[in-house]
Formats: sequence, C-alpha cells, structure tokens
Amino acid sequence: MNIDPIAFKRIEQLVLAEYVMHFVRYFVIAGGAYLAFYIWFRRRMIGRKIQAAFPASAEMRREVAYSLLSFLVFCGSGILTATLYRLGWTKLYHHFSDHGWPYFWFSLGAMIFLHDTWFYWTHRLMHWRPLFPIFHRVHHLSHNPTPWAAFSFDPLEAVVQAVIFPLAALVLPMHPLVALLWLLYMTLMNVFGHLGFEILPSWFLRNRFLRWYNTSVHHNMHHRYVHCNYGLYFNIWDRLMGTNHPRYEQEYERVCATPDREIPAAVTADELPPEGDLHPL
Repeated sequence: MNIDPIAFKRIEQLVLAEYVMHFVRYFVIAGGAYLAFYIWFRRRMIGRKIQAAFPASAEMRREVAYSLLSFLVFCGSGILTATLYRLGWTKLYHHFSDHGWPYFWFSLGAMIFLHDTWFYWTHRLMHWRPLFPIFHRVHHLSHNPTPWAAFSFDPLEAVVQAVIFPLAALVLPMHPLVALLWLLYMTLMNVFGHLGFEILPSWFLRNRFLRWYNTSVHHNMHHRYVHCNYGLYFNIWDRLMGTNHPRYEQEYERVCATPDREIPAAVTADELPPEGDLHPL
C-alpha cells in the first residue's frame, strides 16, 4: 500500500502540534497548581489540606508519566475528529455568523453538560468489577492525588475519556473556539478535583444552587473510598443516583471548619481500600 508522504507529514505535524498543546496546558495548569499549593503557599494553605499526608515523589512521577502517555491517546482523538470533519460528517463550523453568539455559549454549556454525563456513566461502568483492573485501576493508584494525577489514566481509559469530543462533534454544531474553551475548563476542573486542597468557601454546600457543583473534597473522597462520588463537573448525577458518599457534606465541613489550623485531621487507615480490593463492592 502506497502512503502519500505529504499526507503522512501533515498527520505527523498535527499530532506534534496537538501533543504540544496538551503538554503545555497540563504543565501550566497542573504545574502551576502544584507550585502554588505544594510549595509556595503550602504553610498558608495547610489547613485546607484534605488528607494530612503528602504523596511521595515516586507517586507524582507515576502520575506525570501516565498523563504524558494519555496525551498520545488524546492526539488520536484529534486525528479522528479531523478525519470525520474532512469526510463531512461532523457539525463543526468556522463562522460565528452561522449560528450566532447566543448559540455559541449554549453549545459550550451543552458540551460541558454532555461531557459530565458521559464521564459519570462511563466512570461508573469502569468501576464494574470485571472492567476496573483493565480500564481504571491505574488512576486509583493515586490514593492521595495531586494536580499531576488529573490525566493519569490507563491508555484504555484515556480512549474512553478522549472519544467524547469526536462523538459530540457528530451531533452538536460547535465552533473550534468552543472546543478550546471546553478543553481549558475540563483541565481546570480536573486539576481542581485532584488538587488535594479545598479552596471553596465553607458555606458552598449549604447554598441550594452551588451544592450541585463539585468540590475538591468530592473527588478526593472518590480516590479514598473508590465506589462513590463519580461526577466530574457537577454533583447532579451523584445526587440523583444516590452515589454521593454518605459523609460527603460532613467531610467538606470538616475540611473547611478551621482553615487556619496547622495540621489537618489525619486520614485513618480504614478509609483506604486494601491494595488488592480497588474495585466497587
């Protein structure tokens, strides 16, 4: 089979450009969060540390290594989207006038909500006992996650996470800027969920509207207890399906109760699942 060298070169350039974009976004946002909370303002923010312990350097190196591997999979998603676009199968558009600015912002919100729904249900599926060690166990090696864990996935899980955009592009008219804004929002929220510190105010969950939005405590509890708190951006599906940890709001109040305390309450040994039992009940 003859391969067009020009087409191959273009694919190579696209993959490289995408990888650099993912790499820079990850290191700027995750790296910035790590520097701010784990180095520069560590003493000032220690009262908001969710778990008392700080992860070992080896754990963070593992998180970075798997994240860098995940970005190769994400590049594949970009190639798939570009291919579908060339075939005329996507609903991507390039002129704002095609749908107007109100629809532009609607499509961004729709993409975020669609991704949150996709994440919740695929996440729950990957916690099914037969699938967990194949897809999701790598991510749960981080019992006490740091910002570097935001994209620390097994390659198969990375496929599940990456395929949402080309699927969405088949049915939802989107401007490329929507894709960029969604990627930025997704990265910020992913890093926030793995931050290891709670930065939202103590009254956040007592607000009847804001309580539907996720917190850093929420996802940190998922890493500690495994079979609960599956949502990404919002707390909608967890509340509707009854999958919030029963002590989620209590834990949030504990972390936020005394923000200036010197040492946060320690995580007890029975809060972490045994090494060989990282799957749902």
